[in-house]
Amino acid sequence: MMKKWLYFVMLLVVASSCKKQEEHRFSGYIFGTYYTVTYSGKENATLQGEVNAALCAINDEFSVFDSASVVSRLNRGEEISPLPEDLIRVLELSLNTSRQTEGAFDITAGPLIRFWGFSPGEAEQNHDTLRVLDSLRQMVGYQKISIENGHLVKSDPRIQLDFNAIAKGYAVDKVAELLEQRGIQNYVVDIGGEVRTHGEKSSGQAWRVGIQIPTETRDGLVESDYIFEMGGKSIATSGNYRNYKEINGQRVSHIINPSTGYAEASPLLSVSVIAGDCASADAYATAFMVLGIEKSMKVLEHHPELAAHFIYYENGQYQFQQTGNFPAKIQK
Repeated sequence: MMKKWLYFVMLLVVASSCKKQEEHRFSGYIFGTYYTVTYSGKENATLQGEVNAALCAINDEFSVFDSASVVSRLNRGEEISPLPEDLIRVLELSLNTSRQTEGAFDITAGPLIRFWGFSPGEAEQNHDTLRVLDSLRQMVGYQKISIENGHLVKSDPRIQLDFNAIAKGYAVDKVAELLEQRGIQNYVVDIGGEVRTHGEKSSGQAWRVGIQIPTETRDGLVESDYIFEMGGKSIATSGNYRNYKEINGQRVSHIINPSTGYAEASPLLSVSVIAGDCASADAYATAFMVLGIEKSMKVLEHHPELAAHFIYYENGQYQFQQTGNFPAKIQK
């Protein structure tokens, strides 16, 4: 059997060994992944409990894996009035990102995701039939939903919402808001590699974040390729390195093109996006995986507030491209 090589990017908060004031850290588990909160200053004994409660509340609203969540109820056609404030905020951000990326980001792509088997529910077996995809595409389209007076309006009742490509980033932002409400101004929030920073480390230096490229080798070697300073920003990464299936011998990415319905083959392996908030970074990273580098760079020309780093495979080698405003690599 041919050996499989799996290349992926994950984010690492680089720790400091020099501390001039107290630095505190706690971790937990949410959304099927681990989270870590690091902050400087006076320790808050109740903070972890508050963070856990906030994250569970987000999960109760957005999870498509929980049949009792708000999103699952909406997908079953239940009327929820008024919609929760967090859901409205994420809906509005999602629809705006969809418009900015010509639908490359689309929270109504749930039927297509289930078709390919990356979300709960039965995955259709006829993966090679255009007829099934043509039918499902009629149930997809961000233009078919809107918010009116705090209500979700669907032009097609079959529309299904799936916030997996933005909810984790939004959860990072909610934790950051909570920290600042508690008077904490120097922190890093990391949920499954999606990161938001503010202020500085206990040493007075800027927070450092690393984009890693682990390479599957015989000795399991993992090397961090790109470490940079990031203050007051968020970063999220999207790629086809973890969640994929093989159908008829073909590797199928979990990044699905909402327009075609296909998980299209692409040399683009990973996109990391820096933005002011993590929900936006999360959404645009997903959209850029769909668009590819050339179209993504055109979108980025109109969004100087964003920075992006691309990893792709070409001519037998792994290549890198980034926007001019992406932070410079710190030389070791």
